[in-house]
Amino acid sequence: GSGIIAEYGEFLSFQHYFIQINLRLAMSAELQWAIIRKNSAFIVKSLGTTLSKDPNNLSGKNSFKATSVVNNKMVGIRAAEKGVIMTTKSKGKLVETRMCRGSRRTLKAIKAATTGSFYRPDLTDTAVRRASALIRSQKSKGAAKRRSRKPKN
Repeated sequence: GSGIIAEYGEFLSFQHYFIQINLRLAMSAELQWAIIRKNSAFIVKSLGTTLSKDPNNLSGKNSFKATSVVNNKMVGIRAAEKGVIMTTKSKGKLVETRMCRGSRRTLKAIKAATTGSFYRPDLTDTAVRRASALIRSQKSKGAAKRRSRKPKN
């Protein structure tokens, strides 16, 4: 079995990717990264930079710090219908937490889950930026006010 089954774009599930390449058996994260650094289903090359389509990669860069495939602890932020969903890894399984009770409360909860609990404090800033951008994009824009100008005399 693959544990939690979730839709991740063109991939069956995130853990399905682990099973396909069998990296979790007895290798360090550094060795796993050395193997998949240049050969991964998530890699996209654009204008001389290597990017990643990994659904739980906050920055979009193909780097050891940002990848969620090889790290034991990872943080992923994605949009929900209302609010955001934070994905973390606990005992090899993905845990998704839905946050939809206001932007300040959501950002505070993300900070507490990453820095406050010493989970991945290096990803706090990137996670907060991603969440605030998603929340900002979900807000409905009010009708634009039309300014009436004084006629020139």
